[in-house]
Amino acid sequence: MGKGGDAAVGASRKIQLIGGDDKVDKYTWDEVKKHITPDDAWVVYHNKVYDVSGWYDHPGGGVIFTHAGDDMTDIFAAFHAQGSQAMIKKFYIGDLIVESTKKDQRQIDFEKGYRDLRAKLVMMGMFKASKGFYAYKCLFNMCMWLTAVAMVYFSDSTAVHVGSALLLGLFWQQCGWLAHDFLHHQVFKHRKYGDLAGIFWGDLMQGYSMQWWKNKHNGHHAVTNLHNSSLESLDGDPDIDTMPLLAWSLKQAQSFRAANNGKDTAFVRTAIRFQAFTYFPILLLARISWLNESFKTAYGIGASTANAKAEMERKGLQYPLLEKVGIALHYTWMAILTTGFGQWSIPYSMMYFFTATCSCGFFLATVFGLGHNGMSVYDAETRPDFWNLQVTTTRNIIGGHGIPQFFVDWFCGGLQYQVEHHLFPMIPRHNAAKVHKLVDSFCKEWGVKYHEADMIDGTMEVLRHLQNVSDDFIVEMIKDFPAM
Repeated sequence: MGKGGDAAVGASRKIQLIGGDDKVDKYTWDEVKKHITPDDAWVVYHNKVYDVSGWYDHPGGGVIFTHAGDDMTDIFAAFHAQGSQAMIKKFYIGDLIVESTKKDQRQIDFEKGYRDLRAKLVMMGMFKASKGFYAYKCLFNMCMWLTAVAMVYFSDSTAVHVGSALLLGLFWQQCGWLAHDFLHHQVFKHRKYGDLAGIFWGDLMQGYSMQWWKNKHNGHHAVTNLHNSSLESLDGDPDIDTMPLLAWSLKQAQSFRAANNGKDTAFVRTAIRFQAFTYFPILLLARISWLNESFKTAYGIGASTANAKAEMERKGLQYPLLEKVGIALHYTWMAILTTGFGQWSIPYSMMYFFTATCSCGFFLATVFGLGHNGMSVYDAETRPDFWNLQVTTTRNIIGGHGIPQFFVDWFCGGLQYQVEHHLFPMIPRHNAAKVHKLVDSFCKEWGVKYHEADMIDGTMEVLRHLQNVSDDFIVEMIKDFPAM
């Protein structure tokens, strides 16, 4: 059992003084991989081993445990500014025996290559944000909101009100991209400023809890498209934890069965069998689910994931008052708008609310789905290196089928370059196109899989993947129950 955390730093160190020299303990890779749970978590950073067991006070939250028993060198670099590594020195317990990782020279050179590429991007200034660009995006978003409000206030036309609801849904989607950029600290390097901007665009304007989103999204970035290695570990991607509605691999469907004493309910069997057809209807309801999870997080009613639950129990909300007030004010202005400033009937108000809410869920989740769904899914314990994990689980979105690239760029809010974003999440979206050229060249140089598709072809890939999982699941059911 590991003994991380401030109170146990001294106990976790294993250094002996012999002849006046420090003798540092060394660990094999197999030994490190035994420590994979939050209460027994070892991580590797630049071939040094750290015992972070129970470190729930980690500033980034429970995401630290997604790499328990694994190398966190590259995901650490992706999420932290220079100098942050000083904080983990107190958890140092020894060195990794590099030879025990069984990496060949090509893999060593490959990892050095993509770390050198990151250093090159820093030197090029790709991590520096244009404040003018983000001022424009914020102003444009607020104009969308004011237009949607004005369409309700100054018009009695049902068609105009439906247009307002759809515009509000699009406004929420674009707020999502802005909150995303601020909370990834692409705009402000001082994290508090990014968090506060995230509360404005997230809690106040969208009704989403900033901390709920950060916990879920940071976990997704750290372990993209990974299945948990065990029930106790937190190394699975929360964004593919969509059972019993959607299964992204046969193993996911099987693991759900195992958790229910080897049985599938009629609902689960039906849901997986027809998931390629229910995918889009589910997207329409996505915002309702996110509102529910955000409200529970902000007001201490529950948590959406085991990682979030552990974080909330140990730390609580980072900005408890601001989150509660922000969400309360969101529902206040929404109540005023969706009732037509007190003039509409309940059915009419419901029509407006669900048109806006469902369109937003569809607009947001369409881009999310294209980013990762239908791409490779891995077991956490057999994950590839950082670069291969991010590139093979991620799809870029390009123009095509009559959809122009400029619309894709605006609609997707920078996530059309999803591959580049996952490799370098702190690079501002306005620099993504330049980074894309370098990443594409690097992948070709090393023969690494790199996938792009337009919005139509990408969506068809997602639906085919869902159907393939359904077909595999049906075959499994027939094996288990031959009479079916």
